[in-house]
Amino acid sequence: MLGCHFGKMYQVTVAGGSYQDGLTACIQGCPPAMAINEQEIYGDLLLRKPGADELSSPRKEPDLPVIYTGVNAADTVENAGNKGLTNGTPLTILIPNLDRHFIHIKQYQDTNRTPRPGHASYASFVKYGPADDSIGAGIFSGRYTSTIVAAGYVAKKILKKCGIEICGYVKELAGVRCGEIDSTKALKYCDNYKKMRCDYDPFYQEIYTKGRINAEMRFLEKMTVFAQIEQEIDQIRDKAPKMDAKYIKEKYGVHHILNCPDIDTAEEMVKACNEISATGDSAGGIVEVVVKGVPVGLGEPVFAKLDGQLGEMLGIGAVKGVEVGAGFAVKDMTGSQDNDQMHSENGKVVFDSNNAGGITGGLSTGQDIVVRLAVKGTPTIDKSQHTIDKYTLENEALAAITRRDPTIVARVWPVAENYTAMIILDNLMMHYGYQALKQKFEQ
Repeated sequence: MLGCHFGKMYQVTVAGGSYQDGLTACIQGCPPAMAINEQEIYGDLLLRKPGADELSSPRKEPDLPVIYTGVNAADTVENAGNKGLTNGTPLTILIPNLDRHFIHIKQYQDTNRTPRPGHASYASFVKYGPADDSIGAGIFSGRYTSTIVAAGYVAKKILKKCGIEICGYVKELAGVRCGEIDSTKALKYCDNYKKMRCDYDPFYQEIYTKGRINAEMRFLEKMTVFAQIEQEIDQIRDKAPKMDAKYIKEKYGVHHILNCPDIDTAEEMVKACNEISATGDSAGGIVEVVVKGVPVGLGEPVFAKLDGQLGEMLGIGAVKGVEVGAGFAVKDMTGSQDNDQMHSENGKVVFDSNNAGGITGGLSTGQDIVVRLAVKGTPTIDKSQHTIDKYTLENEALAAITRRDPTIVARVWPVAENYTAMIILDNLMMHYGYQALKQKFEQ
């Protein structure tokens, strides 16, 4: 299978599927001497996993990561202090599938002759044939995005060391749209939301806070614990503390379900989404990602423009549109309205607006980079639909499916945030190299 590789300098190769033994992200380009552990990676993975709230499907997959290669198992010399640090070799993160039971596989076997409208199952069957991994949609399932979140978290950690920070959030859901939010406030809100989710996630507390998995353990020791966790998923989930919306708002300053930087709007979004879900249907929306602290000049002309690369996030399942800055709204603007005029203040360039979303000519301008993703409603719905038998091409009726996400939007934002981080880091590494060479000739 082609198409599972990303990047030039920060390279990521992903593999696995929804009901295979698990998924993998193999990262090349991670610098040495960086401290990294599974607990912090899981802190991002738990944001996109299913079954966490009323807006997601009931699948109970915990998405617990295992760092398999790329970090030192011990100090390279006695008391060197580099145990657990990256060593410059490929960093491999495994995400085993723990909620993989025959009863669920049988459900797919019973329905796989009739492709679900809106899913990749018909096209992938034609492309790969009867051996196509159609149990749970394989690599076309939303589960593969866990690999992007894992690799993107590593990228975010590197970027933060370079003064660049990224936040993603729900901008619109079920027709309810959030107003303009100051990017600094949005970043702080997102950090608080992530802290809340860690505090309320039963697996985070049970596995990491209690130390059932720690960096001192070897791979096989971790797998022994994972085998135990597989039998305890329901019991661990039952330990989740009840979410009190008022208490969470007072303590963390966030909405208890949805990561939208306006709590009142978030509540309206949830209500509107639930009204649609009650009819058996699903809701779409918009995810917004903001990048702060990017130096001027990231991106390359023609085929590698930075906004063009951000457009590659169309590769995220359910994303049907990507816009940067004012995006499609520019069609209704004149040139003078769209242009981001600039002036000098205290020796610095200041822009009067940011309709370009921080990118002109495919190069970053130093302003906040703003990108939005249009996310379609979940194609798996509680409504009867017509389809075909993919073996005989006879017309068939597809029964309503109740195990589903009322919306995918609430789970796409961490994927978009971390995918953006991969794109920005890949360009930053090229930018640093180019600038270093340029300075050699300017001296």
